[in-house]
Amino acid sequence: MISRREFLQAAAAASALTAGTGYGNWSRLAAQQSLTQSQLLEFAPFGNVSLVHLTDIHAQLMPTYFREPSVNLGVGDATGQPPHVTGADFLKLFNLKPGSRNAYALTSDDFVSLARGYGKMGGFDRIATVVKAIRAERADNMLFLDGGDTWQGSYTANKTNGQDMITAMNSLKPDAMTGHWEFTYGAERVKEVVDALPYPFLAGNIFDNEWQEPAFESTKFFERGGVKIAVIGQAFPYTPIANPRWMFPNWSMGIREETVQKNVDAARAKGAGLVVLLSHNGFDVDRKLVSRVKGIDVVLTGHTHDAIPEPLLVGKTLLVASGSAGKFISRLDLDIQNGAVKDFRYKLIPIFSDVISPDKETTKLVDDLRAPYKAELERVVGTTESLLYRRGNFNGTFDDLICQAMLSERDAEIALSPGFRWGNSFLPDQPITIEDIFSHTALTYPAVYRLPMTGKFLKEILEDVADNLFNPDPYYQQGGDMVRVGGLGYTIEVNKPIGSRITNMTHLKSGNPIDPAREYTVAGWASINQDTKGPAIWDVVESYIAARKTVSVQPNNSVKIVG
Repeated sequence: MISRREFLQAAAAASALTAGTGYGNWSRLAAQQSLTQSQLLEFAPFGNVSLVHLTDIHAQLMPTYFREPSVNLGVGDATGQPPHVTGADFLKLFNLKPGSRNAYALTSDDFVSLARGYGKMGGFDRIATVVKAIRAERADNMLFLDGGDTWQGSYTANKTNGQDMITAMNSLKPDAMTGHWEFTYGAERVKEVVDALPYPFLAGNIFDNEWQEPAFESTKFFERGGVKIAVIGQAFPYTPIANPRWMFPNWSMGIREETVQKNVDAARAKGAGLVVLLSHNGFDVDRKLVSRVKGIDVVLTGHTHDAIPEPLLVGKTLLVASGSAGKFISRLDLDIQNGAVKDFRYKLIPIFSDVISPDKETTKLVDDLRAPYKAELERVVGTTESLLYRRGNFNGTFDDLICQAMLSERDAEIALSPGFRWGNSFLPDQPITIEDIFSHTALTYPAVYRLPMTGKFLKEILEDVADNLFNPDPYYQQGGDMVRVGGLGYTIEVNKPIGSRITNMTHLKSGNPIDPAREYTVAGWASINQDTKGPAIWDVVESYIAARKTVSVQPNNSVKIVG
């Protein structure tokens, strides 16, 4: 746990990473190589309000491996600042011991050997154990908030239109949620679910195009610990750009900074002593937002999947990042007096599946939800000889496997795969099942296209995606990582302006420079165009693996990062 006083002292000491001074008390956990459930959940109750946050679980009901990125570059004011610190620098900054459980949970360093030693993380029945334990301790002083990206990302979620996750999450009794990938089930499905949810779906930044009024509730008020709390929901603002617009044609979305300020002011006017932004903006967007919007006490941020063991203080606002894939739950205890945060205690709780006992009631529920699909979920397609993972700004070996599958199965010269941040990791010699393939491909627009594209157009694609990721103004960043490429190499200088970042594009098979005028046969998937034709990506990947039985994907060195 970390207190406000310790946090402020440590934040000042760690103002420059190059100074070599880490901060925080996670070192107490990091020094221990063997943990018990009671140690993981240990928390001296504090203050009169507890906020419990889970986000970006991406429909993962079972324990899983999930490797954190080895490359996560920040630009502009975020350069070298959390969450854009990885590996040894991350360990140093947060005073974590190499080889510890926390080093395993929070970095990519020595991932395979640490994963073999420490096991999988997450699991909805383990999450239930943690949530129920905090609720039993804090009772009416607790709010449990779901940051979104909950209903999408698995075989069973695809088969049930998200209902498996909705049923599972309902069992934990959240107090509110917001969303992003939820919208890819289409507007009608979202409205159907939201109308039936026993808790509010908050998204104050989504408006109905026809009536020019809010499409969802913006704010929900709660009484906890004698404090009136306002929770304001902020859905992912770039959903119509990052995902198919035709799935929700009558809703407009955006950051809407002025609307956020208006909702905060309204909450304060109604007597809120604590204002919480339940956000799916992404970390850097939220860091900028709270530097401009006044009156927010806490931001529970999501979307960019960052796991940071301590809150970031921006002005007077605490910014909390709780990771993804069910690996962590955040607990923030607050002392609220006279409408202000006087002090706090915080803990990012790692969900070690071999340490936290599963909640029996939730285990049965999960088993029941998965039972109709059990045989297909467990069907083995092949085996991997190498580590497969997704996260990272430029490359992921499972993404490379997807690109290889498209090049082969669709007879293409170049392959493009979106830089999604969700998707589990798989250790060498691990069987690859249908469930594993869907953990990287489960979405509602899976067609694999095969189209001619000029070299000039390919460069425009790379430049556009790079600007979404590396524009120095966070409000122009749309999350996600760089589009993955197969059969193509390039050099990128992230600090250049749009149009100038990508150079030295090379067709790998021929070794020739990409000709701007020549048309190349390109395969890709997850197109936002409504009429995209082609086989489903999961079928393409399955066919490729099944034909080889064993796959091995080495780290991709075709992308050169300079500057």
